[in-house]
Amino acid sequence: MSKPELARRLGLADAVLIGLGSMVGAGVFAVWSPAAHAAGSGLLLGLGLAAIVAYCNAVSSAQLAAVYPVSGGTYVYGRERLGEWWGFAAGWCFVIGKTASCAAMALTFATYATDIGWLRRLIALAAVVALAAVNYRGVTRTARLTRILVTCTLVVLALVLVLLYSGDAQQHTSTSTSPYGVLQSAGLLFFAFAGYARIATMGEEVREPARTIPRAIGIALVIAIGIYLAVAVALLRTGDPASTTAPLAAAVDGVGAAWAVPVVRIGAALASLGALLALIAGIGRTTLAMARNRDLPTWLAAVHPRYQVPHHAELALAVVVGILVLTTDLRGVIGFSSFGVLLYYAIANASAFTQPADQRRWPRAVNVLGLTGCVVLAVTLPWRSAIAAAGVLAVGLAVRRFMTGRAGSARS
Repeated sequence: MSKPELARRLGLADAVLIGLGSMVGAGVFAVWSPAAHAAGSGLLLGLGLAAIVAYCNAVSSAQLAAVYPVSGGTYVYGRERLGEWWGFAAGWCFVIGKTASCAAMALTFATYATDIGWLRRLIALAAVVALAAVNYRGVTRTARLTRILVTCTLVVLALVLVLLYSGDAQQHTSTSTSPYGVLQSAGLLFFAFAGYARIATMGEEVREPARTIPRAIGIALVIAIGIYLAVAVALLRTGDPASTTAPLAAAVDGVGAAWAVPVVRIGAALASLGALLALIAGIGRTTLAMARNRDLPTWLAAVHPRYQVPHHAELALAVVVGILVLTTDLRGVIGFSSFGVLLYYAIANASAFTQPADQRRWPRAVNVLGLTGCVVLAVTLPWRSAIAAAGVLAVGLAVRRFMTGRAGSARS
């Protein structure tokens, strides 16, 4: 009897919405305040830098996905192009970075869902359990719910933008900026662009993946860049996004539309749920690929015979994220996540750089720019988050080194 396999049920629209849901939910309500605090008056410059790096990463990922249309994303690309250790490093960076992203989205949802401080962590935990259960039932249900959540989010964003652009521009004192602050803001804003990675990790569940995945990555990224630019300009036009933890709600209230503040809160909550749902799906698929290659415990490679999802991986993820939402804070997990994902894409760019001419769609200069940008943004992130993420990465590499050494000794 053959082992259960993942089912190819997702089309182009589904793949675009999964990536878009991850990006919009992760960024449009969560990162403006810390990014504006870091960049000061250079917020738009930070956004532009983040978008350039994201574009280079997307190009590299799309080029690789066309040749390696399987689950795992850069974990697979790194193994094939650079070697097993680089593949493991990419996969481990993705797993730890996106696990932190799951916690960030659950905490963002809880922040907008209630003003009662002690209740937020319980609400975040409930969101993790509920969406893990939805994803457990199969990728078709995941895509369907993601479509609903993304649609609701975009409707709310459209309302917010109409209100902000129709209101009077407000004068506010711009804070000073610096090159380091702009780079740090770009690193934080990159957190909002990383959602297209989920598309590449689902290569075994997309129809015609060699054609669909590159197109879906490009479409989702272009839409997200347009949304973020419109929101950033609107926020700077109507106030100072660094002065509040909920800049969209504050901006709407500031233009005299207090009635819309609850709508913004609902939209933020739905966006966070959409991102969390897509994150759970993507991490499960990378964990599946790593477990198949014995880079993670092999029991994580189990695929449910009925629902055709990596159910052991997703259950383990839900447990870890549940612990994180009960013990961490939003700023810390955003910085941690950005560091891990930037290193993940650095390896993607390096992998794409090695592809021969017949596999290339863009010049190598794009890969070099993306690799350089990822490294620069990673080292300018808040130092506590960067050190914590680097430490977890080092532990993973050390454990793999120990396990491969034991396996080699056993064979000899």
